[in-house]
Amino acid sequence: MKTNLTSNVRPLLGALYASVIAIVVLWALPRNAHAQLYVTQINLVSEYDVTTGAIINANFITGLNTPNGLLVKGDTLFVTNFGNGVVGKYDAKTGTAINPNFIAGLSGPDSMVSLGDTLFVLNGNSGTVGKYDVKTGATIFADFITGLTLDPEGIALSGHRLFVSDVAAGTVGEYKANNGSAINASFITGLSEPVGLVLSGDKLLVANYGSGIVGEYDANTGKAIHPNFITGLDGPQELALSGNKLFVTNANSGTVGKYNAKTGKAINAGFITGLSSPFGIAVK
Repeated sequence: MKTNLTSNVRPLLGALYASVIAIVVLWALPRNAHAQLYVTQINLVSEYDVTTGAIINANFITGLNTPNGLLVKGDTLFVTNFGNGVVGKYDAKTGTAINPNFIAGLSGPDSMVSLGDTLFVLNGNSGTVGKYDVKTGATIFADFITGLTLDPEGIALSGHRLFVSDVAAGTVGEYKANNGSAINASFITGLSEPVGLVLSGDKLLVANYGSGIVGEYDANTGKAIHPNFITGLDGPQELALSGNKLFVTNANSGTVGKYNAKTGKAINAGFITGLSSPFGIAVK
């Protein structure tokens, strides 16, 4: 009996083709489809699924001293410890300490941003921004930006411009990232205890702790676009973006809310609940 090889091979080729397509599709998925959300609580950092809010590891990093700021750079997670004046360096995949005292001797370190090999760290107790080597932790310029009140808490970067929120003054200032000089120390005024900052395209989003509002401003002019972009928050602190999703920590209610970064519309105001004074937040 003669076997029809063509008819036998065709189904096998079809199955193989389908498998290859499936693999290609998986590789083509955006990174944030598998992203993690990190949130600081009183003395630890917890890890959550950025899509569902499910806990991945409630005790991802422990033994911290009032952790505030978080920054993910590649596979490294930097954590500021407000209580003991250090920035710690950790593996962003496992939470393992690389160097828990990566930068020491700071004065109430808070939020951070990086530009190339440079790490900018807010010092809330001294009203300064320090500049450090992101690879070694070496001090480049401890008093890179000065003249802030003793409560700056938020920092963001756009190109070679730094934005710094000054809680006590109710302002956001604009500074040069190359030398720390002020472009406009009163870039945005009339805010209510501004804390977290994040850039969404050419918009600067500002979390107002005092009024429970996130406002939207033009990042080039400081002009208000929508000062009541998101309302009804309970002690909003830090902000993080993942694609078109905006995450907001609410210290007073112990929650993280999830919003549309383009419209401000709530996707899930109680995306993560049951937290203990959440402050810092970052997405990998």
